[in-house]
Amino acid sequence: MGGSCFQRRAAGRLQVLFPFLLPLLYPALCEPIRYSIPEELAKGSVVGNLAKDLGLSVLDVSARKLRVSTEKLLFRVDPESGDLLVNDRIDREQICKERRRCELQVEAVVENPLNIFHIIVAIEDINDHAPQFHKDEINLEISESVPLGTGAILESAEDPDTSMNSLSKYQLSPNEYFSLVVKDSPDGSKYPELVLKKTLDRETQSSHHLVLTAFDSGDPPRFSTAQIQILVVDANDNPPVFSQNIYRVGLPEGVPSGTLVVKVSATDQDEGFNAEITYSFLGVANKAQHVFSLDSATGNIITHQPLDFEEVERYTMDVEAKDRGSLSTRCKVIVEVLDENDNNPEIIITSFSDQILEDSLPGMVVALFKTQDQDSGENGEVTCSLSRDTPFKIHSSSNNYYKLVTDGALDRERTPE
Repeated sequence: MGGSCFQRRAAGRLQVLFPFLLPLLYPALCEPIRYSIPEELAKGSVVGNLAKDLGLSVLDVSARKLRVSTEKLLFRVDPESGDLLVNDRIDREQICKERRRCELQVEAVVENPLNIFHIIVAIEDINDHAPQFHKDEINLEISESVPLGTGAILESAEDPDTSMNSLSKYQLSPNEYFSLVVKDSPDGSKYPELVLKKTLDRETQSSHHLVLTAFDSGDPPRFSTAQIQILVVDANDNPPVFSQNIYRVGLPEGVPSGTLVVKVSATDQDEGFNAEITYSFLGVANKAQHVFSLDSATGNIITHQPLDFEEVERYTMDVEAKDRGSLSTRCKVIVEVLDENDNNPEIIITSFSDQILEDSLPGMVVALFKTQDQDSGENGEVTCSLSRDTPFKIHSSSNNYYKLVTDGALDRERTPE
């Protein structure tokens, strides 16, 4: 476990104080208090009247020292009104990454008597990002012999916003040779594909310039563009084909750098020069590019640095197979990072008193604390215990919260601390 409660307590030389006998803490609320706010609210904005929602008067706010406890000081309590206020910038995309539901866990603490209440603040998305292409220019080579209806996959745009504010459609600049089709990936996402609608003739026109625009559904909508440069070349009429549309791999987070993740493989019915295939990542996020590398000749994907389940649980990467004539296809590689028990549990003291009267009765609450472990599943389950021969015991509360209470007579002359 990484140390019992007694060991953590002894290391900090914490003493226990209580001015007089208090009853057991009031039970915490069965249901958490819920608030909902948009991201990027100005510092000092009101989230809600916390004192009122807890049933406290304005006088109680100061008298009972109402405060909130969070790992990051995103909120604070106004001591005059009891309002819960925004205390720092709240960026939904930074805090919750790609999760659809973004909720912050906050604890409210009061004293006299000590008690703790659970608060959930839901962070709503605003349209503060435009869709973005990884590259401003897309270069394609297309053979003049490809039949009408042949498609060329284009790089997808990405938008960290969610719901109506996320990427919704693509638009291609007007031209007589190409149209745009938006297709569904096996994982449910969408990607654009350029489709030939008029036969190419290199001798008539050797290159084409198009503009691809990605829009979101915000009000007003935000957008970005990518320039498409097409070079018309000769004869290659079969695109590569992957052996699988989706490659799924489970990989423990402890594997060393250089571990083979998966080998992607595509074949081409053409022969000779036109059947030579190269592999590359297509629009892969910067984080994944730092963690994995792809051999362009063999299709081997290997780890480039250690994996960390607590940082990223899943990597999704698109791999493109392109032949010498620039016909291409793509597959999706999904790497599930498997959790290892590589994090020690933590004990966080929420509230405590460092002295107590020797005539205090058993059951006196002297401290509140919680435990947490960044691992998941069984690896994240924490048990807590005290060393033997101490006049204290632990009561489990809720959500990994505990109360430290007296469990026997105290004699200052025999044991002063």
